Amino acid sequence: MSDVPAASPGDWLTTPDLVEALGEPLGRVRRLIAEQHLVGSTRNGAFAVPGIFIVDGRPLASLRGTIIVLADAGFSDDEIIDWLLAEDEELGRTPIAALLDGHKSAVRRVARALA
Repeated sequence: MSDVPAASPGDWLTTPDLVEALGEPLGRVRRLIAEQHLVGSTRNGAFAVPGIFIVDGRPLASLRGTIIVLADAGFSDDEIIDWLLAEDEELGRTPIAALLDGHKSAVRRVARALA
């Protein structure tokens, strides 16, 4: 077990942080991003992924389908992240909070309505 503390919801994890948090080699981390299990941004300099997208050392399982729905609707990676982290009136919370609570269907319904 690593001495690195778990990421807090506001943390952003760089690629080296992801390697450590996921316990996966760099190639596998890059594949998770390429296959849309995770989405990240370079808006703050280095490429990073919101730490809240990692749960128990794995990408949040319900995240991938939501990322795909939003990408298919024409959202950029930055727009996907912003949408997931912003309060949504219909959901009554942020989409990522709804996903973390197991409300995948509701989140995807709202995401599809954006297309």
